[in-house]
Amino acid sequence: MTRVVVTGAAGFIGSNIVKGLNARGITDVIAVDDLTQGDKFRNLVDLKIADYVDRDTFYATLAEGGFGKVDTVFHEGACSDTMEQDGKYMMDNNYGVSLSLFETCQKRGTRLLYASSAAVYGGSDTFRETPEFERPLNVYGYSKLLFDQRMRIELGKDFRKAKRQVAGFRYFNVYGPREQHKGRMASVAFHQFNQFREQGKVRLFGEYGGYGAGQQTRDFVFVDDVVAVNLWFFDHPDQSGIFNLGTGRAQPFNDVALGVINALHPGGVQDAATAVDLGLLEYIPFPDALRGKYQCYTQADLTALREAGCDHQFADVATGVAKYMQALSS
Repeated sequence: MTRVVVTGAAGFIGSNIVKGLNARGITDVIAVDDLTQGDKFRNLVDLKIADYVDRDTFYATLAEGGFGKVDTVFHEGACSDTMEQDGKYMMDNNYGVSLSLFETCQKRGTRLLYASSAAVYGGSDTFRETPEFERPLNVYGYSKLLFDQRMRIELGKDFRKAKRQVAGFRYFNVYGPREQHKGRMASVAFHQFNQFREQGKVRLFGEYGGYGAGQQTRDFVFVDDVVAVNLWFFDHPDQSGIFNLGTGRAQPFNDVALGVINALHPGGVQDAATAVDLGLLEYIPFPDALRGKYQCYTQADLTALREAGCDHQFADVATGVAKYMQALSS
């Protein structure tokens, strides 16, 4: 039986990966996390795992071979709070831990599929996996970039020096089920679902960065698609490298708002202006705390992903948000 590890297993993407593995009949899963935030346990309740291990003891035990033969580690554990200002904590958690895990995996012949982030691009207007476009705006983005850079040093530009598969995924704006514990870092779609339930309307940022109200544009990717790409690489152990994981299609935040409204409001609306007129959508001033630290536009360049042979077709915002609203409403 194939044994795998998922770090951050009680988190958003980690728990969805465990769910995806279970759907394939893979249950020899070691789930690693820190349940200091106890309500994250809910993401594990309906999943089949072989064991749960606290992150504080996991990495040393893995290095000592305490879990036997592990085929693959899906490394989703990290501090993902882009507003976190404690740089030492961020670097220790996102860079130091990841580097130690990489070294263990290479020594033990274990594959490593890890979470990077589109935050590495920061202020860039081009989203391609090459250094000239990597301009993080916060220490979170830098912590992810530094690990990517270290992988390039260790494995070469094309990762050919890897003894076993190493693949990093630069996640764009992921949304979907099992993110309820993330608080302010949960997706816009999640917050708008709750806003609509409580107040009968949703909110978006107003004009900022040369973009009109609600027109800031991101590459929104449904979590099921993130899982599908991770599992594609799991099925293709010969493919290593750093890859964007987004849809390759930029859409405005207004599209997310319309997706939420049309899923929850009888009859729906055709456009943002109509939603505003009906009191279903409200724009609020852009917060000062985010000025200079906010990506107004992201769109994954999927060239590298397609060249690796992954032809997964991603859901657009209307499709993905509709599925998500249905899941939240059930």
